[in-house]
Amino acid sequence: MGRIFEVRKATMFARWDRMAKQFTRIGKDIAIAVKAGGPDPATNSALRRCIQNAKSVNMPKDRIEAAIKRASGKEMDNYDEILYEGYGPHGVAILVEAATDNHVRTVANVKSHFNKGNGTLGTSGSVAFQFKKMGVFKLNPEGLNGDELELELIDYGLEELGESTGENGEDILVLRTGFTDFGNMQKALEEKHITPISAEVEWIPSTTVSLPEEEAQEVLKLVDRLEQDDDVQKVFHNLQ
Repeated sequence: MGRIFEVRKATMFARWDRMAKQFTRIGKDIAIAVKAGGPDPATNSALRRCIQNAKSVNMPKDRIEAAIKRASGKEMDNYDEILYEGYGPHGVAILVEAATDNHVRTVANVKSHFNKGNGTLGTSGSVAFQFKKMGVFKLNPEGLNGDELELELIDYGLEELGESTGENGEDILVLRTGFTDFGNMQKALEEKHITPISAEVEWIPSTTVSLPEEEAQEVLKLVDRLEQDDDVQKVFHNLQ
């Protein structure tokens, strides 16, 4: 019984840590969106996207409003978005998106993570060519006809439409569009009164690498190490 309790306790703390990381990431996204387009989501499509993503991870409304208010203040944090490129164990390509107010600290930490994870931090352009920057929209399929939706959204830049499974086992529709068409797709969904579960810009690998389980775990440990860094927003890789 005690062992079961310890496992449940560990799982609960892991869930809290993950939620805290998600809230921090979205808070930075909100700060960047407000700085670029102002605090009114009605006129700031990037901020609307951030709010949708905040809701998708159950970020409380008061925390969302507080993040917007804080980002609008005179003492708001100024974050720069930086893309780091490198290789993990066994040649797996890794991209690290960071939002930082201290470049020196962040690059030192990211380099340390790569080194400790048996990887190598590369130079700009050394890895990104293996990925395609795309807009990824996740939708609740309820009430939607996938075939009809695909035809309706092709003119707005839709490149791929598929099905996936959410974190809780629920079915979701996944739309992918080229990065330059992200705004067009967001506007099209809004006009059709379809609110995405989430809307993100992601780096999709052109090809993937398959590794034995033990070697794959080495890569995933490095990915997890990078994701735990406070300055890191997202990590992408081409491990299958």
